[in-house]
Amino acid sequence: MQKAAAHTSASKNQLYRDRLRAAGSEEILLQLPRATIALIDDLKKRQGLRSRSQALLQLIGQGREATQQVA
Repeated sequence: MQKAAAHTSASKNQLYRDRLRAAGSEEILLQLPRATIALIDDLKKRQGLRSRSQALLQLIGQGREATQQVA
């Protein structure tokens, strides 16, 4: 029974990743210090964002803008 449940779960995960790729996105796993995660969570809360991903995208966008202004 557990093999069937694991197979179903793996299939659902694969379908989810396929939908992300079709939409031009990809899921990754990050290993970050707790202090960095706290910073991301604080930004998420202050900006009213729905996810850490949105907070990271916002930070990356700000970094790109700063880099382009310097160049």
